[in-house]
Amino acid sequence: MAIIGLGLLLFALLIGNMQNFLQALGRRRLEMSLRRRDVEQWMSHRRLPEGLRRRVREAERYSWAATRGVNEEILFENLPEDLQRDIRRHLFKFVKKVRIFALMDDPILDAICERIRQKTYIKESRVFSPGCLIDKIVFIVRGKMESIGEDKIRVPLSVGDVCGEELLTWCLEHSTVNRDGKQIRIPGQRLLSNRMVRCLTNVEAFSLRAADLQEVTSLFSRFLRNPRVQGAIRYESPYWRSLAATRIQVAWRYLKRRQSSHLSG
Repeated sequence: MAIIGLGLLLFALLIGNMQNFLQALGRRRLEMSLRRRDVEQWMSHRRLPEGLRRRVREAERYSWAATRGVNEEILFENLPEDLQRDIRRHLFKFVKKVRIFALMDDPILDAICERIRQKTYIKESRVFSPGCLIDKIVFIVRGKMESIGEDKIRVPLSVGDVCGEELLTWCLEHSTVNRDGKQIRIPGQRLLSNRMVRCLTNVEAFSLRAADLQEVTSLFSRFLRNPRVQGAIRYESPYWRSLAATRIQVAWRYLKRRQSSHLSG
């Protein structure tokens, strides 16, 4: 009788857990269907062409699959600050794989992680285009991108890679430090991209906006101006490598012209 009673109790618990699971699954499907209905109504109201509608639907599907329909920002707001910090360090541990950030102290990394936001891109999306403003740094978590420079050289980007990292150096170089040690922005200047970065697959990433990066650099400008950090930024960056190669080519051509002019003279 005891064994039968225990078996019935375990069976009842199993049924209860299955019922809760099915109810949660039903709620999630209902939320997803309501979200899709709202998106369709919005696209119809704005009279988007079919090509744009198809891209919006694909982006919505991938974003829902990547986040499971959970708004992480709202979830984080209800947690204690120390727990938020530990969770962010776990989520953004890939940041230290980049040599630039491996040299940084924990307070700077914590300040950066607090401002990083989740971002999803669909296949063929352009993250940066030539001549357009660079307004963010993008850390790739899942998927593949490629960077195409002015010389048409293609640089593959995958999990753990970064694009738009030249924004960090630019923020430091186009600012001054007053007597109080605080950084002051020089107005009227913008960083424009000299390459195209596009997605080869659907990409899940984290982005750091220019305004947030400027705030971080103003708080930790003295450390970020360290020659080791600056060297790491330029060594790891496809942007700075491409710029260095271009300048070397220009200097080499100038030297060859001078040598030829001396020989002819």
